[in-house]
Amino acid sequence: MAFYLNYNTHFFFKFSLLFSLLSFSFSQSDVVEAPSPAADSCNGIFLSYAYSSGTKLKPTDPTHQPYRFESVLTVLNNGDEELKSWKVSVEFQNDEFLVSASNAVLADGTSLPANVGNGTVFAGFPMSDLKTAIETAGDLTQMQVQVQLLGTQFGVAAPDVPLPKNIQLANDGFICPKASMQGKNEMQVCCRKDPKFKANVTVDEEFLPKQSGDLTIMYDVTRTYDSNYWAQVTVLNHNPLGRLDNWKLSFDWMRDEFIYTMKGAYPYVVDSSDCIFGTQGQHYRDLDFANVLNCERRPTIIDLPPTKANDTTLGLIPNCCRNGTILPPSMDPSKSSSVFQMQVFKMPPDLNRSELSPPQNWKINGTLNPDYKCGPPIRVSPSQFPDPSGLPSNTTAVASWQVVCNITQPKGASPKCCVSFSSYYNDSVVPCRTCACGCPSNTARTCSTTAPAVLLPPEALLFPFENRTAMAQAWADLKHRTVPKPMPCGDNCGVSINWHVLTDYSRGWSARITIFNWDETAFPDWFAAVQMDKATRGFQKMYSFNGSALELNGVNNTIIMQGLPGLNYIVGETDGANPKKDPRVPGKQQTVISFTKKNTPGINVAAGEGFPSKVFFNGEECALPSVFPTNNSNREGFTTILSIFLAVFVFIMLHQ
Repeated sequence: MAFYLNYNTHFFFKFSLLFSLLSFSFSQSDVVEAPSPAADSCNGIFLSYAYSSGTKLKPTDPTHQPYRFESVLTVLNNGDEELKSWKVSVEFQNDEFLVSASNAVLADGTSLPANVGNGTVFAGFPMSDLKTAIETAGDLTQMQVQVQLLGTQFGVAAPDVPLPKNIQLANDGFICPKASMQGKNEMQVCCRKDPKFKANVTVDEEFLPKQSGDLTIMYDVTRTYDSNYWAQVTVLNHNPLGRLDNWKLSFDWMRDEFIYTMKGAYPYVVDSSDCIFGTQGQHYRDLDFANVLNCERRPTIIDLPPTKANDTTLGLIPNCCRNGTILPPSMDPSKSSSVFQMQVFKMPPDLNRSELSPPQNWKINGTLNPDYKCGPPIRVSPSQFPDPSGLPSNTTAVASWQVVCNITQPKGASPKCCVSFSSYYNDSVVPCRTCACGCPSNTARTCSTTAPAVLLPPEALLFPFENRTAMAQAWADLKHRTVPKPMPCGDNCGVSINWHVLTDYSRGWSARITIFNWDETAFPDWFAAVQMDKATRGFQKMYSFNGSALELNGVNNTIIMQGLPGLNYIVGETDGANPKKDPRVPGKQQTVISFTKKNTPGINVAAGEGFPSKVFFNGEECALPSVFPTNNSNREGFTTILSIFLAVFVFIMLHQ
């Protein structure tokens, strides 16, 4: 009797549930898009994004109201191959501000909380690989990961649902159709392998192959113990025009690790207070935290000066201690890397020698260098190092991860250098653009941020911008030109480069390059590069710099230059001979570059083909003028006399 009642009760419950599901399905029949394949009918990678809940937040704002949202991103491997280092792109569209995400990090290295309103890519952490049902007998804990998302979105109130535009797998070799709706709160998609994609790794390989990028960082665990391990960090520069000066490297510890000691580099802040007052101090009661170097969740690491290279405590690491300078391999391969080691202490429950977890959200930058965006650490085959004893054998790392960084231009970022143009056939200089490297914060009463830069006499390039006003106005009067009121703002660039077309004759032509350093920071081992779309094939020689043609991306249109041995150092800006009267003097270097027309027949130097289309200094792309000097055939014969008179007049005015 009891069995009969239980059976009927169970049957009634199942029937009721089925009726409810059918009723829900019919009530949702007005959904525009048809539902995508359900998880059980997907023979690839199944993705879903489900909105869970949301509430209104303060402050009240009718035009930009914030709302809390909670969502779940699901990644399920229903394929026949293991999905290594999964990545999913979520195209957020409601100005979302993500506060937390479980089981994942942002693939571009950004730490949470972060603005993801323009979309973002999630990467798996700590579970980065998803196994198949075949090799796990259908164990969802190894096949699937669910990312709990919590954040703020703007403008989407109930009953509307703040879903992203689309979701798709970001791993190479997969094809994802547009995600379709499942009801009103969920979108799903099934991504399948691209039959045309040729992978460079076989299914049997345990780790992904090492990737290429502008800059790579290797995180190699060389020794491991129950409570701590030693890691070697190697920064390698691969870009022929990329470099770093005074580099700073930062990352996030995800499991409460801390740095005990280091060799070859040092924390920017030495502080153990977070450990002393945190869980680390409670666990390691017998550890002397006075010797701990850093306990920050996101430490910043800096390079050591060359004087520490042979220090028995801090140095004796190959390729360490270069004051944070990493040169491009095209300049000096022996100086294109930087290495340091650190001893990392772990926390429970990771207290065994095989439990190893690399830090996440890597970021590296330098002074007047390109911006780099770094991906997540990817597990790769263990690195091999020469045996320290000198024996003809290699030592293998315990575990290795690779971080790939590429040069990027952040939205709204300003250059750090600029270029001015001049020529023998025009006595005016086209200066750097107004606000080329950013505008001053308060310009209301001092200068115009929109007025075009005013043409200058050549000698004005030797003066700081704030000392050029009298020269610019006097030059405009001589040339019968009007000047804007207020005058345009300066370029605000730390480095400016003047490209002057010096000569142009039947068989060749030449240019003069002058580099001005208007900052107080000196540039050792500097280099510059110019892209000449139609002139590079005619490059002959540089007379005060080392210069050579360089092929980039299969195109031979770049000339790279650097100072000669002993002259590859540009000093910073210094005071004049009489600081009370004389303007500050920039550090500068100059050379002449010659070209032949034999390999570039028909080149029109005066029409602009003698000017570069791109200029780089220390890997940073510089701002160029928007116009070229014109060929002024009506110059007065006494222009030179007027220039001398003007220079004397301005000199007298400045020294009164």
